[in-house]
Amino acid sequence: MKRLTLLTLTLLAAGANAEPMSKGEYVARAGDCMACHTTENGAPLAGGLKFATPLGAIYSTNITPDKNHGIGAYRFDEFARAMRDGVAKDGHRLYPAMPYPSYAKMNDEDLRALYDYLMNEVKPQPAANRESDIPWPLSLRWPLAAWNGLFVDAKPFTPRADKDAAWNRGAYLVQGEGHCGACHTPRGAAMQEKALSDSDEQFLAGAELDGWYAPSLRGLNMSQADLAMLLREGRSKHAALSGPMDDVVTHSSQYLTSDDLNAIASYLLSLKGNAEQPQPAQKVSESAMNNGHVIYGRYCATCHGSNGEGADYAVPSLKGNLTVNSSNPLTLTRVLLEGAQTPVTQAHLPYSMPGYAWALDDQQAADVMNYVRNSWGNHGAPVNAKAVKAARELIHTP
Repeated sequence: MKRLTLLTLTLLAAGANAEPMSKGEYVARAGDCMACHTTENGAPLAGGLKFATPLGAIYSTNITPDKNHGIGAYRFDEFARAMRDGVAKDGHRLYPAMPYPSYAKMNDEDLRALYDYLMNEVKPQPAANRESDIPWPLSLRWPLAAWNGLFVDAKPFTPRADKDAAWNRGAYLVQGEGHCGACHTPRGAAMQEKALSDSDEQFLAGAELDGWYAPSLRGLNMSQADLAMLLREGRSKHAALSGPMDDVVTHSSQYLTSDDLNAIASYLLSLKGNAEQPQPAQKVSESAMNNGHVIYGRYCATCHGSNGEGADYAVPSLKGNLTVNSSNPLTLTRVLLEGAQTPVTQAHLPYSMPGYAWALDDQQAADVMNYVRNSWGNHGAPVNAKAVKAARELIHTP
């Protein structure tokens, strides 16, 4: 489970007396630059954060204006080429873990503001970039030119004439700067996002990435106000965010204006399709349900309630919960074993849930999840002990 770091505490303290940010800093927040380019306890934007890929780990780069290790020597056109085409100043190709397929939709005004912010407002950090752990010849980057040709549409976002300004603003932020599809859109055999816009129903349809499952954002069953609150505070009346979305709220979405948060919510709620809603009832044995009920009463009911109702604005309800009902139970399994923490925001310290890897064996964990996934109107596919064991090994819990 994540702990409060010096960086997050500093952000929280600074929020009380925060001055209006520049347009460039706002774009950086919307683009979630801080979360990916800053290590825990590291210098802001100095890079070094590890990202697991099927080929080996890669590390985010230094994007401070240091001229030797960062981007201080970049002209604006070179910066824009890196952001939209994934090509560095020296001509080498960037791995698409840097979400340039999404950033390609950014307009010139936002790119210029972001460039000016990084060059003039960020402190240079002499931190050398770290080479990837991808072995040769898989580490060769020239094949990425062909990958880009097949999977990247390097054209700025075009507003739809049949939609209002708020919808178009939300679409621009979700598809572009916010790069929501990088986590929530399923990927193909070449690790490409299967869709980059709402023209395809695979866009934001849910995906497993780096040991987590990001649920579908299509057909969400919540109000615009609740969704905007969730993005601003990491919690709403009946829901809460944790896992990778912890960083998104802490470093990015909490800083967005109410207009932009409502625009994002309006856009997401317009998407139809395969939300992670309860499916037809699945067969779980009576003994597993009974055992799960006992375990739930021992470890979960005190906070989540005997009927899974939670506590308003504090403990999420388990009824109709996206994570609980997900077709892929990986995130639920990790939360159960590892625990969870709501985001650090300018308004709130986080709430934490303890992990139970120490208390539950694989079968017990499966039983309590099956009980939760098949009670109070939930209907999730059965989880088995083998899946719990795989998740336990993934997160290196005892």
